[in-house]
Amino acid sequence: MNSELLWVLSLLLIAIVLFTTNKIRMDVVALLVIVAFVLSGTLSLNEATVGFSDPNVLLIAALFVIGEGLVRTGVAYQMGDWLVRVAGSSEVKMLVLLMICVASLGAFMSSTGVVAIFIPVVLSVAARMKTSPSRLMMPLGFAGLISGLMTLVATPPNMVVNSELVREGLPSFQFFSITPIGIAVLVAGVLYMLVVRRWLGSSEGGKQKEVYRRTFRDLIRDYQLAGRARRLAIRKGSPLIGHSLDELHLRSRYGANVVGIERWRRFRRVMVSATGGTELRERDVLLVDMSASEVDLREFCREQMLEPMVLRGEYFSEQSRDVGLAEVSMNPDSELLGKSLREIKFRTRYGLNVVAIRREGSALPGKIVDEPLRLGDVLLVIGDWKLIRILSTKPRNFIVLNLAAEIDTVAPASSQAPHALFSLALMVALMVTNEVPNFIAALIACLLMGKFRCIDMESAYRSIHWPSIILIVGMMPFAAALQKTGGIELIVNGLMDVAGNAGPQVMLVCLFVLCATIGLFISNTATAVLMAPIAIAAAHQMNVSPLPFAMVIGVAASAAFMTPVSSPVNTLILEPGGYKFADFIKIGVPFTIIVMLISVFLIPLLFPF
Repeated sequence: MNSELLWVLSLLLIAIVLFTTNKIRMDVVALLVIVAFVLSGTLSLNEATVGFSDPNVLLIAALFVIGEGLVRTGVAYQMGDWLVRVAGSSEVKMLVLLMICVASLGAFMSSTGVVAIFIPVVLSVAARMKTSPSRLMMPLGFAGLISGLMTLVATPPNMVVNSELVREGLPSFQFFSITPIGIAVLVAGVLYMLVVRRWLGSSEGGKQKEVYRRTFRDLIRDYQLAGRARRLAIRKGSPLIGHSLDELHLRSRYGANVVGIERWRRFRRVMVSATGGTELRERDVLLVDMSASEVDLREFCREQMLEPMVLRGEYFSEQSRDVGLAEVSMNPDSELLGKSLREIKFRTRYGLNVVAIRREGSALPGKIVDEPLRLGDVLLVIGDWKLIRILSTKPRNFIVLNLAAEIDTVAPASSQAPHALFSLALMVALMVTNEVPNFIAALIACLLMGKFRCIDMESAYRSIHWPSIILIVGMMPFAAALQKTGGIELIVNGLMDVAGNAGPQVMLVCLFVLCATIGLFISNTATAVLMAPIAIAAAHQMNVSPLPFAMVIGVAASAAFMTPVSSPVNTLILEPGGYKFADFIKIGVPFTIIVMLISVFLIPLLFPF
């Protein structure tokens, strides 16, 4: 062993120790690795920084942007809604369904892309189920890696191994040759995660509850709004049709405060703000606060040709992506103190409705529109989230104290959801057909999302998780350093000395272990490139079929479960799941052993020696 190789292995050990102890941020450790390689002369500057121009790194950055586009258009949350509807409140059903969906979709597109898309879905689902994201994020990542075992084109290592067979003039694998192994591993993965999820975080949300923010339900309870609202649909011929709220004077005539309007848009109802200038239409559904009304509701509906509709308890929460709730107080220097909401024309002026006023800790009863505002009053306003944010920019009169927690699930570009889905579908099609490189396919999708206003430039740059990008870039030079100093060649020669004369079953185990070990430090694609020729040569030397040996390399290269730097998939879930380096070792190593046992048992049955 030469001194350069000893230095590289020592540096690798130091990096692993720092990752494990978590005393220094992992992205900082990765940057220190680059500095160490260049200053020591082990690698040139170009070799050490090659990761910054690597297409896979750029692909990951592009997929962060695409994921943000799906969040901003509401697609990710709609997928979460579907998962929640099917799984209900069962975390077991959610975990099983999530892993099956991810593994199935990843069979035909980049596993990294699938995981990037599902990360916001998992965060949303975890929040609604009041469970820690860590209990679902690891199953998500494992399912993404398992998806590489579903089809021949699911991951580059499969195609690398198949290309090596073709280059050697040997029979190649078929499209679904690896699928039986993938299904077996997926079943094992689901069962394994159902057992180990207890070590992944608290079912009560863990660290996610550090800061408690009040939800719609909390605000409705605190301001005693339950039972005050009514949903009234405007029937054909109603005298309200074609008139604005300011023209109708419903508050002064009937004590009916219209706080929201459901309106049909693109085959679905959405909630729109009820401002003074809003003109009512047929089929609109009015959300009306009748608490201050002395008029008989049935008489009011008959006169205005309105039809009462069901108002469920969860109604406001279900509308939280279209309409917001916020608590607002008066600035001591406000010119509006002493005036009533009617006098200052609050709804017309700000486009928002005040549905309750809390004074000295208690909600005011009765009609609040004519109540003079006092210093210390807290107003509960309802309306468009954008208008609520605009109100916070007027500190002369108002101080926005609290935004309802549901603001985290707001989709500011929800109308562009079809365009986001088109962009995603195009990216998937380009990746499946291999018409263009994966990064170009993702970049095309990013540009289309920008064109369709699914995402703006500021949000795009902000969506990229730069620590993850730097971590990947900083670890890539280890591949070049190990190759340059002869480290990988030394390991491979040792393998042939130990297992070259043993039985084929033993060689399968040795090849799997070596491949999985090398995959800890370099990409699974590079591992497959290095190991495929060795596996085929070993088969020739042992006078057995090379197909099982080649297949075990493909499986082992995808079994990158053991560290957060083994695969971009692991790096993607590291931060959202709140994991540490040791978590991957604790959960990933046992499962890798399970995958090895499945492979050693099934591969000889499918591809006899």
